[in-house]
Amino acid sequence: MQSLNKVNIKDAMNEKDGFQVWWRLLRPHTLTASFVPVFVGSMLAFREGHVNILLFIAMLIASMLIQAATNMFNEYYDYAKGLDTEDSVGIGGTIVRDGIKPKTVLRLALAFFGIAILIGIYISIQSSWWIAAIGLICMVFGYLYTGGPLPIAYTPLGELFSGFLMGTVIIGISYFIQTNTITGEVLIASIPIALFIGAIMLSNNIRDLDNDKENGRKTLAILLGRKNAVRFLALMFIVAFITTATLIIADIFPLWSFITFIGIIKAVDVINKFKGKTEPIEMMPAMAATGKTNSIYGILLGISLVISMYI
Repeated sequence: MQSLNKVNIKDAMNEKDGFQVWWRLLRPHTLTASFVPVFVGSMLAFREGHVNILLFIAMLIASMLIQAATNMFNEYYDYAKGLDTEDSVGIGGTIVRDGIKPKTVLRLALAFFGIAILIGIYISIQSSWWIAAIGLICMVFGYLYTGGPLPIAYTPLGELFSGFLMGTVIIGISYFIQTNTITGEVLIASIPIALFIGAIMLSNNIRDLDNDKENGRKTLAILLGRKNAVRFLALMFIVAFITTATLIIADIFPLWSFITFIGIIKAVDVINKFKGKTEPIEMMPAMAATGKTNSIYGILLGISLVISMYI
């Protein structure tokens, strides 16, 4: 029966073997939380005439490696604590369904951290050693997010930490390494992205609410309840777009940034996909759509910053 459940879950989630096992381990739908902030921070710098392609690529790779490693730590420690089973929905599944050894996942996460450190050294040499210190702090929090005695992801603070560290901090670093300075306007400009990244975490916790509650977690979704958590998710989207409009009016974002409001269509789709759903597998499309909302908004924002330089 256990192997039958395993097959059913893999079929229901359309999970393939081979290369896709390792691809799922990265949890690619979450990598928007690392790509978008680097892109936006770099385009904010580009708008002011600063761009170093090598630094942009290095920052992008390092950020994505840290994000992927954090996902692997998540998978390893959830398995080690008995929170993930063959029937769990929404995880990478490389340990519980694909048979990858837990130690392999942990070692790969540490290897990704190691590569990110080497890239961070290059970035620091080219900009400032303060970047190394901030980067190490981010990596520590990446580990503590699901590791350590009290993982951040098991508390109501997961959305706050993920939004601030992956949104505001990464945008700030991406801007700083290009310009060698940081401004209050850049930090304010990071607020919408921070909200969208926090929304990705909240949508994940809404999906996993029942299982998390059974295992003693105290996520924001559990404290609010599913219906109120979906309402709060909608509020986060609303605040992000209102903030964007305010930043345009304040001339921090160019007028062209109104194209980001195309993302409202996908944000509404997220909420509609959550409505009336109670089973984790039913909420997977909503979870994926939340990541796409961040991608659409972030890419359009970056494009608007570039367009404003030439039109």
